[in-house]
Amino acid sequence: MRFKTWSKLLISLAVAGLASAALAQEAPKPGESPRVDAIRKSGVLRVGMLANPPWLFENTTGGGQRWEGPAWMLANEYARLLGVKIQEVAVSNDTKIPVLPTNQVDITLAPVAETPERLAVVDFVLYTRQSLCMFGLAANERFANAKTIDDLNDPSMTIAYLVGAAQEAWVKERFAKAKLRGQITSNVVPVDEIVARRADAAPVNTFAWVALSRKVKGLSVLPKENNCQDSTEKSQPVGLALNKNEAVFRDWMRKVADGMSQKLRAEELRVINEKM
Repeated sequence: MRFKTWSKLLISLAVAGLASAALAQEAPKPGESPRVDAIRKSGVLRVGMLANPPWLFENTTGGGQRWEGPAWMLANEYARLLGVKIQEVAVSNDTKIPVLPTNQVDITLAPVAETPERLAVVDFVLYTRQSLCMFGLAANERFANAKTIDDLNDPSMTIAYLVGAAQEAWVKERFAKAKLRGQITSNVVPVDEIVARRADAAPVNTFAWVALSRKVKGLSVLPKENNCQDSTEKSQPVGLALNKNEAVFRDWMRKVADGMSQKLRAEELRVINEKM
């Protein structure tokens, strides 16, 4: 009897725990969040989209699912819990933050690195981290002669970066002695500047480097060890962004992401292994 009693109690606690977890992830009720109310009324969750693998991978082959990655997995779960569809809104590196306070999107799903400057404007739902590598042409003598990233901080070097991207402030501080070349483009990295030799080096996140090195031949990377995958340069949290002063919406989204943390990590690793 005692065993049966404890079994029933454990089962009851487990069920209660699951119910509590499910309740914590339920979308805010009508009247609790103006943002959620507006989303439900429109029937769509407007998400700012810009590919940045492995977190938001775009399939451009024309076959199969177009979007993959933990960011897309999160967006679909949010839409499911809200009972709405996803409406994609294209953004670029220089618009993915400004579209939030101007109410052009509900969330910027394009993976965004958290910075103090961005925290002053938007809030974040964080689910992963990133670090940076520096890449250049292997045939570029200046880059080839550099043994460490410190060697790139030299007046003879030209460093390209994306205007508005999280790397901009870091590049200006990290390579204060070098010549800097800012670019506005929808590309994840300014690879054209490197290939055309208008710049000697440019930053790329560790995961994106894997895909870039396969796609564009003749590139080299720093740090060289383990193909730059152990880099600690500008290590920072990454996630999706939403407008400030929407605490109920933000806290709910964070609870959903926290509850999916293992699934999101598994999806990130899958994209790295299968798509990059």
